[in-house]
Amino acid sequence: MASDKPQSFRDLIVWQKSMDFAVAVYGLVKGFPREELYALRSQLTRAASSVPANIAEGNSRGTTKDYSNFLSIAKGSLSEAETLLLLAIRLAHVGESDAARAFSLADEIGRMLTAMRAKLR
Repeated sequence: MASDKPQSFRDLIVWQKSMDFAVAVYGLVKGFPREELYALRSQLTRAASSVPANIAEGNSRGTTKDYSNFLSIAKGSLSEAETLLLLAIRLAHVGESDAARAFSLADEIGRMLTAMRAKLR
């Protein structure tokens, strides 16, 4: 009997899109001023990379409760990354149009995470 559960977290569309989001963020921070290397740049890349990492870890856990919790953490990291991107725009480190793809991915990922958590309940 075939299972509906993906064989690996790498099969999850939300994980794939969150990896795309992290790559987009890494591309955006390359243009940040040098003084932001250990400040906003570091915080933003950590938040962005935390999204797929938490999805993967939750998927690999043994319980539905753990999985749901890690999806919640991923969504929190996504919101943190979006907020930091908005701050970067306000500080003129990146243009709104340059960040548009990241924001579009973040919106889609956020909706997917919400739907996944609802299914797990």
